[in-house]
Amino acid sequence: MEGHSRKSPVIDPVAHNMLSRLLAAADRTDAGVSSRKPKLDGKQLDSYRNQTYQARMRCEDALIAARSVGAITLRRDPIDPEGGMIQRIALVDAERLADFLGERTLKSRATSAESHLAHLIADFPVLRDVINRWATTKSVRRLGPESVADWCDAAAVIRSCQQRTSVDSLPVRDASRRLFKDSKRIEKLTAPLDILLGGSIDARPRSAREVWQEIGLHREEQPALCAGRVEMIRQRVSAILDAPYTGFPPATVLGIATRPERVISIENLTTFHTEAKHLCDKPILLLYTAGMPSPTWRAMYARLLASVSAEVPVYHWGDYDEGGFRIASVLAGHARQVGHQLLPWRMQPEEIPHDMRVTASAKTLERMRYFAQQTGWEDIASAIQAAGFTTEQEGFQTSD
Repeated sequence: MEGHSRKSPVIDPVAHNMLSRLLAAADRTDAGVSSRKPKLDGKQLDSYRNQTYQARMRCEDALIAARSVGAITLRRDPIDPEGGMIQRIALVDAERLADFLGERTLKSRATSAESHLAHLIADFPVLRDVINRWATTKSVRRLGPESVADWCDAAAVIRSCQQRTSVDSLPVRDASRRLFKDSKRIEKLTAPLDILLGGSIDARPRSAREVWQEIGLHREEQPALCAGRVEMIRQRVSAILDAPYTGFPPATVLGIATRPERVISIENLTTFHTEAKHLCDKPILLLYTAGMPSPTWRAMYARLLASVSAEVPVYHWGDYDEGGFRIASVLAGHARQVGHQLLPWRMQPEEIPHDMRVTASAKTLERMRYFAQQTGWEDIASAIQAAGFTTEQEGFQTSD
């Protein structure tokens, strides 16, 4: 696939290194990152000067060849303009220099990448941000324009998982073998999968397990952790949850036999364990989402909420950041479908301890606000911009 560098011709290595640095400078100038005219002089030419005479001549031959194709100009020592040492190498044409080196300019690579990703942008608008980032010479999670195939494959993984009719989780290597005939391909796509799913290039990177879980893939299937003095209806038994918590395969959980005072989903494991110890003897149902929950977990969540009265309040407690509000928005959608309104638990800005607050960018705050609105938390959405921070939920507890 286009987007990869062309095979470089054999060029004197010192000359190749210098010209590659000149091409990189041209990329920065073309991207508006630098205002300097691309050139090499002074100490930048030390690798050329500090060679034996024969090696220096080989280097000069390569530089003269680059000049002959109209890629650069050379300025020698004015005292000996014909045979003196080269004192400056200046760019004339970046595309010709790239051709000479067997490489491609950033502009060319970004344009090629955009053409290959254009058919995906409607479904994954974040790709526009990825391409724009590349156009400024920056990478996205260490991936540049040469990674087009990774983004296309990541999109194929998401579409394949979304088109499945079953919510059962699949082993990631089985899914990878079926889709790519390569059992380890999906494991190499964590970064683009995370960005395409989250819709943001600035969000906190998630672990591979969290990313795969969101689309129903796993390396080792995890049980759903539940806590509280609540009787759970399962496929083979109906019983009160053990203390401090119990884990079940999500597909085996059918509903709740007793009426809980409230249901609280919790995003992070440390917080879940702490709250489970405090509340396991109270008629409160705690559910650990493990980040963005899997399709199997979300189906279980809907069954649980459908089995309790609409008067039972349903809360979510997650990170006060972009990912936390995105998770809340997904859970809110499932709650609405079965007649419940999802409420925030300890996610109001004023409830976050000052020593846990981290200043957030305007773009991050805007996405937090968007997901809070999608969740139905208009008061929080209105307060997010003024609050101006993010945090994670570990480190403080409920007052119950």
